[in-house]
Amino acid sequence: MEIISCVTTLFGENCYILKDGGEAIVVDPGEATDEVMDALEGCTVTALVNTHGHIDHVGGNAAIVKKFGCELLCHVEAVEMMKSVKLQGQKYGMDVEDSPAPDRLLDEGDIVKVGSMELKVVNCPGHAPGHIALVGEGFVIGGDVLFQGSIGRTDLPGGSLEVLMTSIKDAFMTLPDDTVVLSGHGPNTTIGHERMTNPFILQYLS
Repeated sequence: MEIISCVTTLFGENCYILKDGGEAIVVDPGEATDEVMDALEGCTVTALVNTHGHIDHVGGNAAIVKKFGCELLCHVEAVEMMKSVKLQGQKYGMDVEDSPAPDRLLDEGDIVKVGSMELKVVNCPGHAPGHIALVGEGFVIGGDVLFQGSIGRTDLPGGSLEVLMTSIKDAFMTLPDDTVVLSGHGPNTTIGHERMTNPFILQYLS
């Protein structure tokens, strides 16, 4: 499997493209940038997955679905926020198309496939309603749950520090220490590094 990271939006959001066996999936396209679209050329794009419904993670949904005809996947509790993408964009001076409705709803334990690879869906709310992560072989695409040295914001609608820390404890801290965390913003990290150094984990989960 090949994993490509493309930084999008004025928020520095990480969009991930996973390729295997001629197939590809897109996770959290904040924008359909030239870099994102070029990386998908020549692939059979089977799915677009949103970890949650914030503008910086879904702004490219419409353009990608329109061009590649792929399925749009998310959690049912993320749908309501995704309906307001255009309005969210206006708050930040971004001209964004409304997101299409999801074709399939994901929940804990579901599997998203790309080529011969399988990614397991885990529920991890707290930053936003219906937030999910995708766990693969040795890595997790975590959206805005856990960052290098930090965690996702909990002061936005539907956010909760208590719920987020529970999600980190149950969905992330149960993974092996060498698991690479592909975060929604900033550099990659590992579960072990965050377990030992992340001030939020040390304060709330020790």
